[in-house]
Amino acid sequence: MVNVTGPRCRSCEHGDLRPILSLGRTPLANALLTAEQLREPEATFPLDLVFCPACALVQITETVPPEVLFREYAYLSSFSDTVVQNAEGIVRRLIGLEGLGSESLAVEIASNDGYLLQHYHHKGIPVLGIEPAANIARVARAERGIPTVCEFFGAELAAELVAGGRAADVVHANNVLAHVADLNGVVRGIATVLKPRGVAVIEVPYVKDLIDHCEFDTIYHEHLCYFSLTALDRLFRRHRLVIRDVERIPIHGGTLRIFASRAEWAIPGEAVKSLLAEEAAWGVDREEFYRGFGAKVERLRASLLELLGGLKAQGRRIAAYGASAKGSTLLNFFGIGADTLEFVVDRSTVKQGRYTPGTHLPILAPERVLELRPDYLLLLTWNFADEILAQQQTFRDQGGRFIIPIPECRVV
Repeated sequence: MVNVTGPRCRSCEHGDLRPILSLGRTPLANALLTAEQLREPEATFPLDLVFCPACALVQITETVPPEVLFREYAYLSSFSDTVVQNAEGIVRRLIGLEGLGSESLAVEIASNDGYLLQHYHHKGIPVLGIEPAANIARVARAERGIPTVCEFFGAELAAELVAGGRAADVVHANNVLAHVADLNGVVRGIATVLKPRGVAVIEVPYVKDLIDHCEFDTIYHEHLCYFSLTALDRLFRRHRLVIRDVERIPIHGGTLRIFASRAEWAIPGEAVKSLLAEEAAWGVDREEFYRGFGAKVERLRASLLELLGGLKAQGRRIAAYGASAKGSTLLNFFGIGADTLEFVVDRSTVKQGRYTPGTHLPILAPERVLELRPDYLLLLTWNFADEILAQQQTFRDQGGRFIIPIPECRVV
């Protein structure tokens, strides 16, 4: 591999970053288009994945301003039953483990539509959401009664919250740490806003699952970083936070859930020590582990294109399920567009009536599948396969089939 010059590591500021994979220039994955915008030029940005040998953080090199990405957002967490159930489960556990009650405060960074905080709220535990997307913050307040600050979280906002008497017993950050350009500012903010014995519960996609299962489609401009426990441990210790426990959970194709507290009283548990040792063994901070990822992606592209091409040659009609960010990466990098797919369906009413970035496929409601009757649905939201296959049982009973592209092409 040839060394990358220019960008510095988002965590440790090391300058010698090593390339892993280039996906070329792609549009922003969640920049869904209106019919009028189809006639306008579409912005694209480089999408290059690199590795920091100093702190083991995997990251992309391009930083699109967060104001562009997140002030208006097209993803509502509550449209996924799996996401809501995952949130309810961890809330139930924490209420018991931490002894939370009416004098406590639960904070979530990037709280979306209140999908998680609602479970505290229903138990009478005070909550505060922090959500920079104005349209989604309005939903959280109006539909779920969740007090929500419409700002980006960082050290400055954390200090303001503490000064205002809103220090947190528990801070949640689900699938947000990967989205922030100022990693150190956000982690410093978490350390600031926590009460002395508070706990931060953070979920991030696990980089080993990304590499092992060829989950290249989770790479897009909103996802700036791809974490190992080693990279997280080094980042958090820099701000006097200790990861005291860790769990691997299956959601989103493989996720790390960490529990972090202030270094003054927390120590790493056995699960943390064990996973750190396991990562050292497979080479988390060695360039060799990441070699060959690009070749795996190319083999997957050839396999999927061959399958889709064969079905089209037989006269089969194909559509897609899930107007997701990962779907945008897959379709644009693999060059799959309207010549192959007729449309895409998605449960999110925010997305329906718009068009996919780059590929310009119309986004319809899932109910249209039974009306339009494609033979196959390419499952772009493969991370929710069980949930979606169950929801589409009637389609399957009538002979429809799903193509699941990750980690390898299969038809079910």
